[in-house]
Amino acid sequence: MWQAVIIVQEAVLKENVAISVKEAGMRFNLNQEHVDNLKEYFIKILKRDLKYNEFWALKDVSFEVKKGERLGVLGLNGSGKSTLLKVVSGVLKPSTGKVQTRGVVAPLLELGAGFSPQYTGRENIYLYGAVLGYNKSFLDDKFDEIVDFSGLGEFIEVPVKNYSSGMKSRLGFSIATIVEPDILILDEVLSVGDKKFRSKCEKKIMSMFDRGVTVLFVSHSLEQVQRLCDKAIILDSGRLVAHGPVEKVARVYKSMTG
Repeated sequence: MWQAVIIVQEAVLKENVAISVKEAGMRFNLNQEHVDNLKEYFIKILKRDLKYNEFWALKDVSFEVKKGERLGVLGLNGSGKSTLLKVVSGVLKPSTGKVQTRGVVAPLLELGAGFSPQYTGRENIYLYGAVLGYNKSFLDDKFDEIVDFSGLGEFIEVPVKNYSSGMKSRLGFSIATIVEPDILILDEVLSVGDKKFRSKCEKKIMSMFDRGVTVLFVSHSLEQVQRLCDKAIILDSGRLVAHGPVEKVARVYKSMTG
């Protein structure tokens, strides 16, 4: 998880559009050379001796998501799915093209990644919550609800460095979903924790669906995308290769992976 609340000017989008991605590209420069230490790295930078390979994680991607639609993002590992979510959520600025969103965005990307290990779960609720844009009074009001949903109980007073990865994800999910966003961006978050907590997460997400939230959802599970989404896209090597109703796109994806 990187950010939770992003508000943009709404006038630039059509009234019924929540997410607009136009010819978006994301370029990374990969170092061609092995550099043994930081000193050598900076010397090469100053001498302009570093050579790079250009890698496009996304290339000329365009689509729109209307208010209330739930768009699944399918693709094999390395296809650009997570990069796309980070670009839409504002974590990364696209190298080319334009990305616009309308309203409050809650990206659930890397749950618990911003926790401070030496602090307790209680302290991290306030630290992590502040990073996500929540003020103290809001967190005071929601504290018991966050702890109850996470199921951590007395472990909320234990330093996070002693948590399992599942416990951290549960706490991260509980903090991140305490808001009522206009757009929900999900990256494999329904796979966190044990079976019981996954079911709880899905029910929470479904309650947001019922309120008409717009969803951008990445999952390796085609069945999950078919169950939760009404539209879908497929990314292949950073390019959009299919876009349409979820059942139609699911057939294309099966033919690609079958």
